[in-house]
Amino acid sequence: MLFLVVALFLFGVLMGTAGHVPVPVTVVAALAIVAWLVVFFTKERRKAAKGGGR
Repeated sequence: MLFLVVALFLFGVLMGTAGHVPVPVTVVAALAIVAWLVVFFTKERRKAAKGGGR
């Protein structure tokens, strides 16, 4: 999943909207997305460990 995030970040910087905003703004947005994914991943792992997974 992290590889996908990095790949999409680089693609966005080179080709998309992220190419039109300052680099620090893009980095902050990417870090926010990574933080959200880490929280989501942690919650899902805990849920699965408790037997709540499908």
